[in-house]
Amino acid sequence: MSQTSLLANLLDRRAVVSTMLRDRKGIVAIGGLGASTNDMAAAGDHDRNLYLWGAMGGAVMMGLGLALAQPDVPVVVITGDGEMLMGIGSLATVGMQKPGNLSIVVLDNERYGETGGQTSHTSVAADLVGVAKACGIADSQAITTMAEVEGLVPKLHELKSGPRFANIKIDGANVDRILPMRDGTFIVNRIRGSLGFAPL
Repeated sequence: MSQTSLLANLLDRRAVVSTMLRDRKGIVAIGGLGASTNDMAAAGDHDRNLYLWGAMGGAVMMGLGLALAQPDVPVVVITGDGEMLMGIGSLATVGMQKPGNLSIVVLDNERYGETGGQTSHTSVAADLVGVAKACGIADSQAITTMAEVEGLVPKLHELKSGPRFANIKIDGANVDRILPMRDGTFIVNRIRGSLGFAPL
């Protein structure tokens, strides 16, 4: 199969994210640095969206902390391969803690999109699914079709069967940035309010 036909078969990032968040119920979604945050905003702003604008590599640890603090709330981290590579040690901590309500979804276009589109390690050697499994996240899978994305969606709502990890191969298309708000205090207090807590 030619490189061109391989690229043609990769998934559209916006379609993947909108499918995952289409009927989100009580999910808190944490967007990693850059494009995944834009993808979440493109799918629709929500009281339970946490947009990260910095701290590359920190999305999974943010998700882990929230999942441990709120075990009755499904938590989904949506991040990119570049950020996951930078915070790869977080998978070992997730594997140790094993929060049943945490899902980690990596949108893998094999590029560092925020710094110029350089090729990331996942294009050659880094097997993120293998790393997640080795860290103790038994439910780890590679996803390459929209049917598999649809199959993942019900799991995102489960509170006991996690943690789970999915590496979804997406295309490298440059899409319009849909920039959500950058007021961190407002975003955090909005999520706290949706969970029944007073503002900070």
